[in-house]
Parts: sequence; C-alpha cells; structure tokens
Amino acid sequence: QVQLVESGGGLVQPGESLRLSCAASGSIFSIAAMAWHRQVPGKQRELVAVITSGGSTNYADSVKGRFTISRDNAKNTVYLQMNSLKPDDTAVYYCNVNTIAPITGFHTYWGQGTLVTVSS
Repeated sequence: QVQLVESGGGLVQPGESLRLSCAASGSIFSIAAMAWHRQVPGKQRELVAVITSGGSTNYADSVKGRFTISRDNAKNTVYLQMNSLKPDDTAVYYCNVNTIAPITGFHTYWGQGTLVTVSS
C-alpha cells in the first residue's frame, strides 16, 4: 500500500504564489506518472499538470505559464509551484501518483486534498 501526504495549501491574494507538495511512502517499487488535479464543489475534477517518470510535463491551458510541476524521485515527492494565482484557481487540489509493481502491476493513488483559496 502507498500513502500520500499533501501540504502547502492555504489562503492567498490574487497575484501571489503557493507551492504544493505531495510525498509518497509505503510499498513503492516504481513510480510512473505523477500529477495534480483540482476540483471545485459542483464541478468535475480536472487535470492541472502531469509529469512522467522521464520528466516530461503537460499542463491544462488555464495554468500554462503560471504553474510548474516537478518531482524529486529520491524523495518520492511531487511539487506544484503556482504563481500569479487567480480567484479561478480556488479549488481543492489532489495529487495523484501512479505506481508499477512486478506482480500486481499498475496502481493509482490519490492524496487527501489540500484547499487553495485565492481571494482579496
């Protein structure tokens, strides 16, 4: 089993920055893609950013140029640097980690969510 612990959410004003972290621990053989999603009450969860095991990244159009996803493989941790935050970025942010194990194969895990509020 794998556990994910998220941190870094909070209340900021428009234009400010936040950095989210998500650390994976437990029975980890190999981590494939890591990602951040977000969800606003009443709306579907949406993909914000994803980073592959090789370091390739992809972003939602709404955050391109403002958010940066990165990972530290030695620490099994994924980060989301969020700059120039807007009120529309207000949401619960969830990290998603995908692992590969020799016998059981592919697994996906979700963090508990961290609230980001952008408001003046």
